[in-house]
Amino acid sequence: MPDYVEHREGATEIGKLTAEAIVREYEAAAKDIESMGAELIERVKQCEAMTRDALAVTQEMRETAARYREEAKRIFVQIEDCSLMTAEVRRTCTELKDRIATPVV
Repeated sequence: MPDYVEHREGATEIGKLTAEAIVREYEAAAKDIESMGAELIERVKQCEAMTRDALAVTQEMRETAARYREEAKRIFVQIEDCSLMTAEVRRTCTELKDRIATPVV
């Protein structure tokens, strides 16, 4: 019998036995409830671990996205540089062609 209850003086034997049986059932239920609380705490710890992992992965994703942006910028500049060089080559060729085609007087 749990220590938080005690029989009162004058209770009948049937009353005492019934009270003990009921308090045992309640005590068993209370222990089950406490056990569920412990299980809940374990699940919370697992959730916290998953949250930490998710935050780490999110940081990794941000870093990967930043590297993609840097690579996009590098390629963008390279393509524009090639475009400028091609335009300059075309301009030089046009100027040279015009000079060759113009008769010398």
